Amino acid sequence: MRTPSETDTTDGVLAEQLLRLTRRLHRIQKRYMEPLGITPAQGRLLRLVSSYEGAQPPRMADLAARLEVVPRAVTTLVDGLEAAACVRRAPDPDNRRVIRIELTDTGRATLRRLRNARTDAAEEILAPLTAAQREMLGGLLNTLADVPPDRNC
Repeated sequence: MRTPSETDTTDGVLAEQLLRLTRRLHRIQKRYMEPLGITPAQGRLLRLVSSYEGAQPPRMADLAARLEVVPRAVTTLVDGLEAAACVRRAPDPDNRRVIRIELTDTGRATLRRLRNARTDAAEEILAPLTAAQREMLGGLLNTLADVPPDRNC
C-alpha cells in the first residue's frame, strides 16, 4: 500500500501530465483551426448554437449559462461569428426584446470544416497510440470527465 505522500506525488505528476497534454491539444487544434478564421472559443459557441438546430434558437443568456461565462463574453463571440456570417441575430417572435442566435448556412459549412480540423488535430495527437490504447484512453477520460460515452461535446 502506498503512503499518502507517494499518492500525492503520483497524483501531482498525473495532474501535470494532463495539463501538458491539454496545452498541447489546444496548440494543435488552434493550428488546424487558424485557416478557418475561427478561434477555439468561437468554435465552441458555434457547436453550441448548432446543438439547438430543430429547436427554438438560443438566447444570448442561454449561451452564456451553457458556456459558464458572463453574457458580455458571448456578445463578443457572437459579434465575431456574425461578422463572419456564421450566425445571425433574430428577434424572438414572442418577445421583441429577446434576441435569438441562429446558425446560418455559412455557419453550418464552417462547422463541418471545424469538425474536420478537430478530427485532424485529434489524429495527430493520438497517432502514437494503437486502436486498443485509444479505446482504453477514451474509457479513462469518460470516467474522469463523468460524461456518458455517447455524448459529443
